Amino acid sequence: MSLEILNLPPIVLQQLFKDSLVDLKNNERPPSRTKRNEYATLGNNEKEILILISSEEALYLPDDQLNFLVGILSACGLTMNDVAILNTKKNTAVTYDLINQELKSKTILLFGVTVEEIQLPITFPDYQVQKFNNQVYLTAPILSQLQSDKAEKSKLWSSLKQIFSI
Repeated sequence: MSLEILNLPPIVLQQLFKDSLVDLKNNERPPSRTKRNEYATLGNNEKEILILISSEEALYLPDDQLNFLVGILSACGLTMNDVAILNTKKNTAVTYDLINQELKSKTILLFGVTVEEIQLPITFPDYQVQKFNNQVYLTAPILSQLQSDKAEKSKLWSSLKQIFSI
């Protein structure tokens, strides 16, 4: 006898499949997915370069400042795919430890963000390339100030050449 031609009466089928294949009364919640990155960043961070900025005006940066930053990156041979831009004003609890856990950056550029704000355990002046904990740090004034000051741009460029071996 072949199973293909087996005919069961409806009462037998009902008894065989009295429970649904899907339990609709299940109160268990599926495990929530943990986000890889809790911070809202712009860019893909492929070269593990983090750019910390401080802006109340936009989620990341106002357009003119973003264009200026893209120009700086281009001069360094970088693109937005290479970096992650993080606005400390739009993300809560931006600290050195959390940044390292979440973004694992090798180079961190701070524009208008102080080392005290991110609780970095060392201090150093603007434009000084500082190595700490197998990472390279550079602090500079906010981008809007750099845009209009040729002397400040020159200082920044000297530091960036040192960091990116230009």
